[in-house]
Amino acid sequence: MSDLAQTLFWISLALGLVVTVVAAVLLTMILKTAQSIDAGAKAIWTTGKLVANNTVHIPALIQTNQIAVDILEGAGGILMAAQRILKHAQGCPGCPACLLSHGERPPTVREL
Repeated sequence: MSDLAQTLFWISLALGLVVTVVAAVLLTMILKTAQSIDAGAKAIWTTGKLVANNTVHIPALIQTNQIAVDILEGAGGILMAAQRILKHAQGCPGCPACLLSHGERPPTVREL
């Protein structure tokens, strides 16, 4: 083999090796970028599922709010009845006796 052919062989071999190393480095960078994108997509998917799970319960919250309004309205009635009982008890010296006296029907909360 001539010196020129041998030189061209070694140059070609060196260039092939350089191209292979550069290709390996570039493919490694692409792989890392793809893994990063995959991790970000998984995080978005997980967060999206959590949001979807939370928004499923919104109609139940509407019903809960209506029940809370009903309880609040009922509490106002209970407060007024308790205030009437307190007022009667403060003005009646023998309150238990007045409820049970004379065999009469005890007054209802509305009558107090």
